Amino acid sequence: MREGRCEVLKCSSLTSKRTSSARMLKSVTEPQAERPSSGDSTDVSGGWESPRTIAIVSDAGYPQVNGVVRTLQMVSVQLTRFGQEVTMITPDQFRTISCPTYPEIRLALNAWPRMGKLLRDLQPDSIFIATEGPLGLAARLYCRAKGLRFTTSYSTRFPEYIRLRLPIPENWSYKFFRWFHSASDAVMVPTNSLRSNLESKGIRNTALWSLGVDTGLFKPSRTNCFSTLPRPVLIYVGRIAVEKNLEAFLSLPVGGTKVVVGDGPARAQLENMFPEVKFVGEKHGEELSDHYAAGDVFVFPSKTDTFGLVLLEALACGTPVAAFPVTGPLDVITDSKVGVLDEDLEQAVTQALTLKREDCRAFALKASWESCARVLSHNLGSNRGVWNAPP
Repeated sequence: MREGRCEVLKCSSLTSKRTSSARMLKSVTEPQAERPSSGDSTDVSGGWESPRTIAIVSDAGYPQVNGVVRTLQMVSVQLTRFGQEVTMITPDQFRTISCPTYPEIRLALNAWPRMGKLLRDLQPDSIFIATEGPLGLAARLYCRAKGLRFTTSYSTRFPEYIRLRLPIPENWSYKFFRWFHSASDAVMVPTNSLRSNLESKGIRNTALWSLGVDTGLFKPSRTNCFSTLPRPVLIYVGRIAVEKNLEAFLSLPVGGTKVVVGDGPARAQLENMFPEVKFVGEKHGEELSDHYAAGDVFVFPSKTDTFGLVLLEALACGTPVAAFPVTGPLDVITDSKVGVLDEDLEQAVTQALTLKREDCRAFALKASWESCARVLSHNLGSNRGVWNAPP
């Protein structure tokens, strides 16, 4: 949910090879946490004799608000601090249309010819295809046609999301995703349980890529923006969409106040169904952090997330978690002192109210975007030989 404090490197008017002027900075105020210490000598260059250029291709980009966008923003900042040159190729550089059933998501049109030109002009040493949408598909096809190596990631359970919206069996969708990731040097996945699940579906070339949290931004607050609301305050932060299973949270027969932070295609329907719930819209930066910190329990009802970056953000603010025991929460909430996982979500909320906020904060401090970026860097292949080969 956090924008405006992250650095996003954009690919714009790439008319010459490896030119830093071809990259545009958007929202240049960088996060204050995660800065490598002056004594940090860990090598992330992989033996490169000069700074590596990295192209990150993503169908999710600014101004979207989701975990994929936040992750790529934070990783780009860290890779840049390591001395590597990062360029992001995202939908705002293409003509787009609204995604069916999800109008705030824009899908690139006619991506193939422009994608080829962008990659040819940039000639990146390494290519990271972060999503499987039109841009990711165009980049994959170009890489395969030109013999270029690439790394991919699996960060959204699209087969399950598609099944919730359309009568398409999951196994049909997984056929496409097996093909998409089959030629990748490595498929970056955020949790071990997701890794096992993907391997059972035939996606086997996976690498664990644990995510981080900006503990400089997300931290306990001295102010309480929910001071006038009946306690306890149960808070959810994220997209308001069918796959987030919000009805399981909003229908809980518990006292206090339920607060939903975010927006999405299901908001109007849920506001009508649950008029007693406080829907406050999207929040960003310190205001978002204050909302996390003002909650008594962070409730995460989703059963389809691959990780749940919001879990770490809530914990960093000192707010304990209540969730179902499924992929994402099972991998993040590894200490019973910081969250409760139960098939009975009401019981999870009740028990989470007894947890100590200082334990939650201490747990989140162990998660680092720096280490996340280092893992990705080590899993990126080299294309210098391809670009430098004689025609």
